[in-house]
Amino acid sequence: MSVGARYMETMRILLIEDDAEAAAYLAKALREAGHGVDCAADGIDGYAMARDGGHDVFVVDRMLPRMDGLSVIGSLRAQGVTTPALILSALGQVDDRVKGLRAGGDDYLAKPYAFSELLARVEILARRGGRRDGEETRYRVGDLELDRLSHRVTRGGEEVGLQPREFRLLEFLMRNAGKVVTRTMLLENVWDYHFDPQTNVIDVHVSRLRAKIDKGFDAPLLHTIRGVGYMVREGAD
Repeated sequence: MSVGARYMETMRILLIEDDAEAAAYLAKALREAGHGVDCAADGIDGYAMARDGGHDVFVVDRMLPRMDGLSVIGSLRAQGVTTPALILSALGQVDDRVKGLRAGGDDYLAKPYAFSELLARVEILARRGGRRDGEETRYRVGDLELDRLSHRVTRGGEEVGLQPREFRLLEFLMRNAGKVVTRTMLLENVWDYHFDPQTNVIDVHVSRLRAKIDKGFDAPLLHTIRGVGYMVREGAD
């Protein structure tokens, strides 16, 4: 697997964009390319999410409510957050690009843009930035391990074959190991639904995932918290 392909499977991107339609389109495209995407609709929320860490790249719209994109990036740099940032803007003149770069941006892409170009730029920034802000690339609960870089899951040393959606589901559960993950959280972070489609899609995927990681083992790790959601942890229900 090439370095570029590896990052296409493992990047976690923070998208700060106030245009709901544009954000939905871009987040969907990035997830289809194999990435995890967190979204914020204004500068204040985006700044708070960025400070929490755990992202490979920030994609930041320049014109944002409550706190503009350049201020978000400048404030993050002042706080010592060095995660690479791609600025998106309808302002594409040389002076505009220079201001964005001087504010702390690592790259600048004028609107309208081709998604293929944005994806290539994000991949380059991720490779250049490496793993920053203490982000984990490997999660472990008991004898279950998930490696984001190799896209590999093992239990008891034996490899577990997962489909892409199952991998994302398990990754989200393991990132929140020991915490209850609700149906709404899964819909928003794994399926990109901001409403309940009234289907059993989560139940089906959880059932398939449980069969793959727990079947044949004495101690189950994927637990159903009745009426609340799901949790990955060691110990009995």
